[in-house]
Amino acid sequence: MVMSDNAKGLILAVASSAFIGSSFIVKKKGLKRAAAAGTRAGVGGYTYLLEPLWWVGMVTMIIGEVSNFVAYVYAPAVLVTPLGALSIIVSAFLAHILLKERLQRMGIVGCVTCIVGSVVIVLHAPQEQTPNSVEEIWTLATQPAFLIYVAATISIVLALVLHFDPRYGQTNILVYTGICSLMGSLTVVSIKAIGIAIKLTLDGTSQITYPQTWFFVTVAAICVVTQLNYLNKALDTFNAAIVSPVYYVMFTTLTIIASVIMFKDWSGQNATSIASEICGFITVLSGTIILHSTREQESPPIGTVTWYGSAESIKSFVDEPLINFHDSDYFGHQDLTWRRDQNASPKDSTVNVIIS
Repeated sequence: MVMSDNAKGLILAVASSAFIGSSFIVKKKGLKRAAAAGTRAGVGGYTYLLEPLWWVGMVTMIIGEVSNFVAYVYAPAVLVTPLGALSIIVSAFLAHILLKERLQRMGIVGCVTCIVGSVVIVLHAPQEQTPNSVEEIWTLATQPAFLIYVAATISIVLALVLHFDPRYGQTNILVYTGICSLMGSLTVVSIKAIGIAIKLTLDGTSQITYPQTWFFVTVAAICVVTQLNYLNKALDTFNAAIVSPVYYVMFTTLTIIASVIMFKDWSGQNATSIASEICGFITVLSGTIILHSTREQESPPIGTVTWYGSAESIKSFVDEPLINFHDSDYFGHQDLTWRRDQNASPKDSTVNVIIS
């Protein structure tokens, strides 16, 4: 019995989700270790590059992305991309076990909802229509509708990076995940083009000499690097159980839009099949929202930190017993209170920071 291209894409997509879902948690643990030894990635630090556990997570993610890459060669994005919901389920359960991020009962309902929606999409997915050359793909990529999408995507990404990131990046999860998702949609269509070129080359029709092939490779490389950078910032700044579903919803929606515009995935399908796919997709999105809404936020650190400073640099306890300030870099936007130790000598003042 010969396995269809859609079946190959389905198996690869499921394997990809398992690897990617696991990588979120491993990388999160690596980022936490790195933050304890240096500057956090969320505020521009790169200490995580020296953390072995982060690299284990990165390798796991690469394996998952390679599987995902090959899946796009055999199956349309309308089928492959929504199956990324399985990675949310994997990361949610692993976060519950390894990161102690509690998964509530409704979270399990959300996971089941994601699975049901994924099954509906698989049952009604269109068959892959593979172009016969990179030149055909280039024709699809330069059609006016897709060029408008690309221009809009680049404009929004520039606005997020230059204007919104410095102001709201540390407080609004949509900034980092928005950048990742927008660039991710361009990554997928570029990688699909590269994958088709590789497949055609292996079948005997070389696509290496076409400049369009290397253009798609360049675009994919730029988009992937940008995605990884801002995904690290998102994971380091926000709860992993929140990053995963929000990123998935935005990435999947934008990728399907980009793929439908460029590759015309729904061409030739009847209204019933398209409606079923949309319903399955909405079901998956609903599951991720349920999962997201029932997850606990990370608990802020509580305790007292003590260090020493000169008397001249600290207000006296008599003049100002309490000094309040807001530090978003290391204490998750918590209000901190400085209190001078009454028993300390004037020359060697002790300051307790009470995190409340």
